[in-house]
Amino acid sequence: MAVPKAKVSKARRDKRRSSVWKLDMPGMTKCAKCGEYNLSHRVCKSCGSYAGEEIISKDSKKA
Repeated sequence: MAVPKAKVSKARRDKRRSSVWKLDMPGMTKCAKCGEYNLSHRVCKSCGSYAGEEIISKDSKKA
């Protein structure tokens, strides 16, 4: 079983536990058509457009 050879200082321990390694917030951009925020490089959920083109028609409702 592994046993530490020396005490780990509080500063060293806290550096390891710091938020340096935590994930960042994903990049949000405004839709060019409707202005809603959505994730980059994805189809807009509100209007169905991507890069200024309509990909998914939101007029037809699926049951």
